[in-house]
Amino acid sequence: MAVRRVVPNIQSKAAPQESREFYGLLGFEEVMNHGWIMTLASPSSPAAQISVMTSDKTASVAPDMSVEVDDVDAAYAVMRASGAEIVHPLQDEEWGVRRFFVRDPSGRVVNVLGHR
Repeated sequence: MAVRRVVPNIQSKAAPQESREFYGLLGFEEVMNHGWIMTLASPSSPAAQISVMTSDKTASVAPDMSVEVDDVDAAYAVMRASGAEIVHPLQDEEWGVRRFFVRDPSGRVVNVLGHR
């Protein structure tokens, strides 16, 4: 299993436009916007990304970060076998990812995903 990218998820219930403008000053550009989550990326280094979210569309908790892996099913099996707390079950989402949430030892919620 290989990590493809890691993206911090910034919770912002009231200021997504302001966040877009702020991170734009650092060179980030909007590359995805589903209304509830917007991802900004560096044009010169596209894997350098930040997501700003108001809430999560299908989960009861918003993740603190996202980790994209090449085999999300293998990652899920490893996490379950380790006894880690699964916060959101493995499932296919309508926007083209397969994902689950797991709590890390510090209490952070990690969205582990793969693109279908």
